[in-house]
Amino acid sequence: MGNGKLKEIAKGGVLAALYVVLTMLIAPLAYGPFQIRISEMFNHMIDFNKRYIWALTLGCFISNLQSPLGPVDTIIGTIGTLLTGVLIYVINKNIHSLKKKLVVSTLVPSFIGMLPVAMELHYLQHVPFWATYASTVVGELISLLIGVFLVLALSKRMDLTK
Repeated sequence: MGNGKLKEIAKGGVLAALYVVLTMLIAPLAYGPFQIRISEMFNHMIDFNKRYIWALTLGCFISNLQSPLGPVDTIIGTIGTLLTGVLIYVINKNIHSLKKKLVVSTLVPSFIGMLPVAMELHYLQHVPFWATYASTVVGELISLLIGVFLVLALSKRMDLTK
């Protein structure tokens, strides 16, 4: 395995670990009908490099091992994160404007990624689907909008594509 490949794996590992740490720090807010999982802001990293799809998926998987919804959330939530990450990447593949990419990586997880979350909560906790969908979308938007500002500032200081 070459040095470049090891660096890629290490960068992905660091992002996955950051996702888990941030989720665990605010664990009561990271699960449930109204959630603000601040670690979701890392979805914007996919705008810079597709390797972060796997990093986010791994971080989500590890975080969801602690979910009050149990194994269902570990499976459904992780698959949802993977599919959302792939969708962000596919849509943004031919977009060259960072600001437009950030719009995509804000809207896709918020409006598409929260559908399986709301369905899980509806079926497992018997909460109203549409109200839960709306509240999870709002929480996701909050996390991702915070992430937009952080990623923009970070991208001015370093090349996130490498």
